[in-house]
Amino acid sequence: MFWPMLAITLGFLGLAVLGVLAVKVFVEAQRLGKQVAATTRRINRAAEDLERAATTLADTGEALR
Repeated sequence: MFWPMLAITLGFLGLAVLGVLAVKVFVEAQRLGKQVAATTRRINRAAEDLERAATTLADTGEALR
């Protein structure tokens, strides 16, 4: 009777450890997703700034002709 109870206990503990690790992975994946979203916004903002600057430079070049 001891061995089956030990096996059940160890199985439960194994599932508990896997559950804790799954929660940690989920939290880190959410954090990474937020960082990716923030970086994407920064890249889009920089691309818009670059496009605006290029347009201004092109207009200046046209004016010099």
